[in-house]
Amino acid sequence: MSQISQTTASEFAQPIMGDQSHFLIRRLHSLTGILFGGYVVVHLIVNATLIQGTLPKDIYQIQVDKIHSLPFLWAIEWAFIYLPIIFHAVYGTWIVFTGQPNVGAYGYAKNWAYLLQRISAVLIGLFILFHVLGFKGLLGNALTFDEHQATLSAARSITCCALVAYVIYPVGILASCFHLANGFWAAAITWGLTVSAAAQRRWGYLCAGLFILISVCGFLALTACIHNKTMIVVH
Repeated sequence: MSQISQTTASEFAQPIMGDQSHFLIRRLHSLTGILFGGYVVVHLIVNATLIQGTLPKDIYQIQVDKIHSLPFLWAIEWAFIYLPIIFHAVYGTWIVFTGQPNVGAYGYAKNWAYLLQRISAVLIGLFILFHVLGFKGLLGNALTFDEHQATLSAARSITCCALVAYVIYPVGILASCFHLANGFWAAAITWGLTVSAAAQRRWGYLCAGLFILISVCGFLALTACIHNKTMIVVH
């Protein structure tokens, strides 16, 4: 019963794409989600080092410098971040608009998770657009990220106004962490790794733990940017 909504969405797409094409695209969508999810985990863990401040060493700046010193960084970004995000988002949009949530008729936890996964996908899309355009300087200087002054510019960007600090980033962090954890749970089913109900339950506990871990990392970084006096003084 928990898979009713997912089946409905799949059946809508199959006559258009064909069974085999749809199967492969769904697997590619899952794989790109895993790649992007792995990047988000690393990204949030690195961001959490903001809580350590800038004295005696600016640990966050050190991590940013390491990342930007990688050879062929642009190729790594396109292969493992940008292209997976683009494909995952494009096909994910199709899923959002073809899915038919039925939590009103079947209020099971997995049906609610299915609905929340689609809602969080929309929120993440908007958040990533804001986050990337802002850090690239396309939404004003206050939001621009400078890799050579990583800690300062991150704090300045997030504390530019109350809406950004207390609404946009908290919602973006929660939506991203839920979508990632629930997506990992579903991916294990997609790839046949958790066949039994017991295996799915055990994997669910691990995914819940992952959600808590990366949420804490995200909010540690956010809290550091808002309240860390070292950064605010420089700001």
